[in-house]
Amino acid sequence: MSETLAHQHEAHDDHHHGPEHGIKRWLFTTNHKDIGTLYLFFSFIMLFIGGAMALIIRVELFEPGRVIINPEFFNQMTTMHGLIMVFGVIMPAMAGLANWLIPMMIGAPDMALPRLNNWSFWLLPFAFALLFSTMFMSGPGLAFGWTFYAPLSTTYGPPSTDFFIFSIHMMGASSIMAALNIVVTIFNMRAPGMTWFKLPMFVWSWLVTGFLLLAVMPVLAGCVTMMLMDRHFHTSFFSAAGGGDPLLFQHVFWFFGHPEVYILILPGFGVISDIIPTFSRKPLFGYRFMVYATIIIAILGFIVWMHHMFTTGAPIAAQLYFMYATMLIAVPTGIKVFNWVATIYKGSLTFETPMLFALGFLFMFTIGGFSGLMLGLVPADYQYRDSYFVVAHFHYVLVSGSLFAIIAAVYFWLPKWTGHMYSETIGQIHFWLSVIGMNLTFFPMHFIGLAGMPRRIPDYPLQFTDFNQIATVGSFIFGIAQLFFLYIILKSCFTKSKQHLPDKVWEGAHGLEWTIPTPAPYHTFETAPIIK
Repeated sequence: MSETLAHQHEAHDDHHHGPEHGIKRWLFTTNHKDIGTLYLFFSFIMLFIGGAMALIIRVELFEPGRVIINPEFFNQMTTMHGLIMVFGVIMPAMAGLANWLIPMMIGAPDMALPRLNNWSFWLLPFAFALLFSTMFMSGPGLAFGWTFYAPLSTTYGPPSTDFFIFSIHMMGASSIMAALNIVVTIFNMRAPGMTWFKLPMFVWSWLVTGFLLLAVMPVLAGCVTMMLMDRHFHTSFFSAAGGGDPLLFQHVFWFFGHPEVYILILPGFGVISDIIPTFSRKPLFGYRFMVYATIIIAILGFIVWMHHMFTTGAPIAAQLYFMYATMLIAVPTGIKVFNWVATIYKGSLTFETPMLFALGFLFMFTIGGFSGLMLGLVPADYQYRDSYFVVAHFHYVLVSGSLFAIIAAVYFWLPKWTGHMYSETIGQIHFWLSVIGMNLTFFPMHFIGLAGMPRRIPDYPLQFTDFNQIATVGSFIFGIAQLFFLYIILKSCFTKSKQHLPDKVWEGAHGLEWTIPTPAPYHTFETAPIIK
């Protein structure tokens, strides 16, 4: 009798502790690992959709004149590509990493608000379905650029703009819920003994990012609500005809937009701060300074928004102030770069795929940082603004910054997640093709930008042809490289591994996530570990 009861108890426990089966597991899950997986797969699908749009843009720019698409559809592609890459690729991928890793890194059994967590993910597919639906509506498409400046998006925006506004609201709600969850988890669910200055840098960077999201996502919501009011309720926030000011839109948008840049990059800084020490076999140099630098970057990020608007006729005092504030933000970022280099210095380095992507990040993100300093100088900015130089700058920051950091993170933690060690050779092929493709695509844009080619145009004079053709070839190399990444992920997730990987997959790795079994079980840390 007691044996039978024990068996029933075990069976009940198994049912209670294991995941559901089939589609219900993914629809109703509140498990942080499942939700992290959903975010990461969603982001990966969006990467290929947004990437396909980028390739359409690059094919059209292969030579002057019309190549394959009309100018209006070209502008629609630039709008959709930007929105998808920012809101559909980088933000969900960073949220996926946070969901997977933060509870494991701080010794928590799950996220603090698991049902909210499920909801924050499931808003995203519907938000993007709404955004994509605008491409199939009658009338002109969303051809006003990803920054959707008024009055292009208000007075002249097509009827489908309303659907776009609603989709932005849903994305914002999703981000606010995810950020709230992450902040509450880090504050309340750390294991006993896990003091603030024992947190991994990835956790610190997400804590700061969470506060940034909570501060600026409502600003974006306010911005699109004002657009909606201008479109349908006879207000004139952004309409000069009714006493409003189109420049107000830029102020509100960039007050959200500049901290958003740090929302996209700070979690990447955290990833790199975990990977470089692992493969250098040294502790991170200047850990406390890295934490303070992260906080200072976030604070300064709020007071530099107008450097996107130097050419709008701002008074000289405002131009000077925002120029100096922009220069200042280079200091904490520079501290981070120096500390990563100091961590590598005299380390016992090995160059596995995650380390290669981390080093690629370090070199190319620094190039993006330098061109950002150039854009921060008011007199020079008159030459660079709205040219391809700006396109080159922010792709060096976001592709080799955020995207390379995400890819590095996946290569670093994938064996822990799946229990399957990928082919190092394919990983390295992916890296080298990505680096070559990335630099071939975006480096020539610095030159055509300096020579005066404006951005967001489907046609150009003959003298820019050579550099544009190099960029187009580079973009296809970069796109093809991601197929190797796709292969590695699918093979790791869907093949039964015969290898038995140790708990500590990488020899130099530190942190609580490397103390749990490989692959990571469905539930971890049901009893909190004690941190000595």
